[in-house]
Amino acid sequence: MLSILQADRSHIPYIVPLLDRYRVFYGRTSDEKAAQQFLEERFDKDQTVIFLALDKEVPVGFTQLYTTFSSASLQPVYILNDLYVDKAHRKKGIGAALLQRAQEHCIKMGYKGLALETATDNPAQKLYERLGWKKDSHWFHYFWTPA
Repeated sequence: MLSILQADRSHIPYIVPLLDRYRVFYGRTSDEKAAQQFLEERFDKDQTVIFLALDKEVPVGFTQLYTTFSSASLQPVYILNDLYVDKAHRKKGIGAALLQRAQEHCIKMGYKGLALETATDNPAQKLYERLGWKKDSHWFHYFWTPA
């Protein structure tokens, strides 16, 4: 049975392996110790909201939200930064359940909405659109990295 819970610091040991596999998926080197330290810091500084998917008490996926703000609308906004479902558990509705839980949380908190970025070839785009996400065709996104 699938359950989605809002994680707290005590759930870090369940999230670390998922976060590590997520990072490896995006071409990073596996480093569970660094993933644990990263999560501990986010929770200690109250900088994250994580929803954890459990299938029969086994951690199978997560989504992580960060808060930012819109000066134009004078409202807080969540950035849905991470969404990961373990490969063996995909195509079972877990990603959709995590996204819907994030949407419910956004409404509960009174935030303006949720934003996410994804690769242009990510097949999850169909899922996002099915759940009411709109592709932004009015804005370009830029990113700067120090030399």
